Amino acid sequence: MKVLVPVKRVVDHNVKVRVKSDGSGVDICNVKMSMNPFDEIAVEEAVRLKESGVATEVVAVSCGVDLAQETLRTALAIGADRGVLIRSDAELQPLAVAKLLQALVEKERPSLVILGKQAVDDDSNQTGQMLAALSKMPQATFASSLLVDEGCALISREIDGGSETLSLSLPAVVTADLRLNEPRYVTLPRIMKAKKKPVDVIHAEALSVDVAPRLKTLKVVEPPMRAAGVKVEDVSVLVDKLRNEAKVI
Repeated sequence: MKVLVPVKRVVDHNVKVRVKSDGSGVDICNVKMSMNPFDEIAVEEAVRLKESGVATEVVAVSCGVDLAQETLRTALAIGADRGVLIRSDAELQPLAVAKLLQALVEKERPSLVILGKQAVDDDSNQTGQMLAALSKMPQATFASSLLVDEGCALISREIDGGSETLSLSLPAVVTADLRLNEPRYVTLPRIMKAKKKPVDVIHAEALSVDVAPRLKTLKVVEPPMRAAGVKVEDVSVLVDKLRNEAKVI
């Protein structure tokens, strides 16, 4: 069984992002980049499936510029067998990424596609669902556990007021939640071995996919600074401020 895991190169989650002076977007010049944390969980789950004998091959794929190969190398260090970079300089929005992944799915024919539920840079939470719709595959989002057996995937996920378990026939698309697993620490020997694993580069134009943006970002601004707290004299003043000044979020 082949497992395909899309991974995205994003600003490291420990870095405080800066907005460009013209408000056109986030400044990523000289900023540490890393794999999207939810995608790291997806890679870990795919590797665990291989280690348990369920999967035979784990393929990591990323869409974007050449520097995204660094993200693929991280996936290979975790345990993926090979990487695929869909090379593009264009602004890739969720629909464009889903279309590119659909083209790759048709070529690779994986039995399971595991993605992070969302990327921490745009928080769109759309690519997995769009890929499932375009590829006409069953889907399960926000998976907190995954069990694959006899051509079916059993997924548990949290919902409002409880949890539910879904059974999907393969091939299928699954998006990973934080509760799915805890990614392993990547050791230096694994990093060195990852450098020898193959990474194929496919230009987006070769897939004949329309990646033109459908959305336009008008402006990006930093959130307003939180006002400092104040001390009140007694409960009556506190009640008055809560009634007349506090904002409902």
